[in-house]
Amino acid sequence: MIITKDKVVSLVYELRLGSKEGEVIEALNQDNPLTFLFGTGNLLPSFEQNIDGLAVGDSFDFNLKAKDAYGEVNESAIVDVPLSAFSHNGEVDEDLLRVGSTIPMRDNAGNRLNGIVKEVGKETVSMDFNHPLAGNQLFFKGKVTDIREATEEEMEH
Repeated sequence: MIITKDKVVSLVYELRLGSKEGEVIEALNQDNPLTFLFGTGNLLPSFEQNIDGLAVGDSFDFNLKAKDAYGEVNESAIVDVPLSAFSHNGEVDEDLLRVGSTIPMRDNAGNRLNGIVKEVGKETVSMDFNHPLAGNQLFFKGKVTDIREATEEEMEH
């Protein structure tokens, strides 16, 4: 069986930043494989293109340019948020507002998003709402460990 649309695929991989010599960002092994329904838009399209048609036991390694992964850094996604937005009962939680902290927030339409604290000022907090891997080339190396037909329940989900 090969990877095609609507197959349940399990694979292990190592994700590195930039190249095969780059920093390891994530590593999944046999005890914790990635299992997903192929072709449903849950993974990066360029990732799926690179594994499409592989069979159990096949290995893969490929680079994704930033534009094909999480995109380039969007400067308009770095915004100054009023410090008052982080206050609860008139108090600002200073432990929460540390540079590098990820804070779950909501936009004006109620959509959930995560922001990374870039800088804390006297009246505003600079927040980066880009994906943490935006602007980075990614290198994947791995192996397909299982492919099977999806159940009806998996297809509906």
